[in-house]
Amino acid sequence: MLSICGAECCGECNRRDDCGGCVKTEGHPFGGTCIAAECIKRGGFEVFKKMKETLIEEFNALGIQGLHVNDLNLLNGFYVNLEYTLTNGQSVKLLEDNRVYWGNQIEISGSDRCYGIVADDKYLLVCEYGCNGAEPQIVVYKRR
Repeated sequence: MLSICGAECCGECNRRDDCGGCVKTEGHPFGGTCIAAECIKRGGFEVFKKMKETLIEEFNALGIQGLHVNDLNLLNGFYVNLEYTLTNGQSVKLLEDNRVYWGNQIEISGSDRCYGIVADDKYLLVCEYGCNGAEPQIVVYKRR
């Protein structure tokens, strides 16, 4: 087993050789932190499970039309850390490439766009984007 949480996301990661695996790095893949490993270290699988359930409830409570979250996956920051153009023209990234977050992609009914959702113990992020993350827009970014 390469992961602390048992999700075995290492098997799906194309950067596994760069990381070394969750167990080997003691929950600090790519030199960052993994939200799942931190939960388990803090209180075991019950805390891990509860955090996931709580985040799903928090996303659904946002009341965003067409956004209903059923599940969250562990996602590498380098995969979900999109660059957003702010109204003043400045570009910004809100996440850290070397962290592992809870997240998912949810298709927007009747649209060619998707919602991307990402969370950790401090923030919730909901964005909307086109194919392959094109033209991302921040919908909600808030402190938990």
